[in-house]
Amino acid sequence: MAKHRIGIVGARGYVGAEFIRLLAGHPDLDLAFVGSRELDGRAVSEVVPEYQGAARYEALDVEGVARRGAAAVVLALPNGMAEAYARTITALAPDTVIVDVSADYRFDDGWFYGLPELNRAQYRGQRRISNPGCYATAMQLAIAPMVELLARPAQCFGVSGYSGAGTTPSDKNDVDNLRDNLMPYSLVGHLHEREVTRHLGHPVEFMPHVAPHFRGITMTVNLHLKMKMWDGEVRERYHARYDGEPLIRIGDAPPWVSRIAGHHGVEIGGFALSADNRRLVVVATLDNLLKGAATQALQNLNLALGLPELSGIPLDAAFAPAT
Repeated sequence: MAKHRIGIVGARGYVGAEFIRLLAGHPDLDLAFVGSRELDGRAVSEVVPEYQGAARYEALDVEGVARRGAAAVVLALPNGMAEAYARTITALAPDTVIVDVSADYRFDDGWFYGLPELNRAQYRGQRRISNPGCYATAMQLAIAPMVELLARPAQCFGVSGYSGAGTTPSDKNDVDNLRDNLMPYSLVGHLHEREVTRHLGHPVEFMPHVAPHFRGITMTVNLHLKMKMWDGEVRERYHARYDGEPLIRIGDAPPWVSRIAGHHGVEIGGFALSADNRRLVVVATLDNLLKGAATQALQNLNLALGLPELSGIPLDAAFAPAT
């Protein structure tokens, strides 16, 4: 069977490179083109050694992307830049699958919001898919098993490696600023706060921070409960929800971000209850560039193309060894 040919726009960034690495090992997908003005003309294999094909980066305009005949296009662009590509592809190649990694369509009911572990059953062949945010993925997976039992907004303290700030220089990815530092930012009204509130159907209060490590998110979630619950009941809810999910592991101890970096899954653990059994604290970790972006985009792309959801995702490397 011929491989599905996939185009990527915005491949200079960290997420685009990670997606190319995944695509290089996929049995049923191949690169149709890789769009990047900054890297125009360079061999993709020079930048992403795991890819050994002949593709080169190209400075394609929006019409050029739409006319290349790809089965699917992954938009790995900064927020605010996807609309022109989505509109032009829809006009010129309406059957093309689009997976948008930015936040541009996460609030648009015309796009499927692709967090497979929570909503794959609602997928009905939509060709326009919005990939959830990295912080938002960690929050939703940590909260979802308890959401109907919450008495108040969920309080989420998130810490990301500085790769989450992208490649464009800023205070949040300046290693000198971050050395021996933890930098809080956007402490109310953050995009991911609104995203999770919308898609989880319950308000969250999110406080993001960036740390000196390169990749990986730690999300500590504080949950006030409507009723008393005991440790066994809480763990049973998480196991019931996720035990069939190959990319989610439920553990006893709070997970460490150093053990999830470079892996494709999510670890959830901690499960600390207050003395009155009405407050639960849960910790989730994931790699912001993988399950928070590229890995999840590949899950969504596989579903849209009728392939096994985890095809091309190396399950033997999903998690660091347990200790």
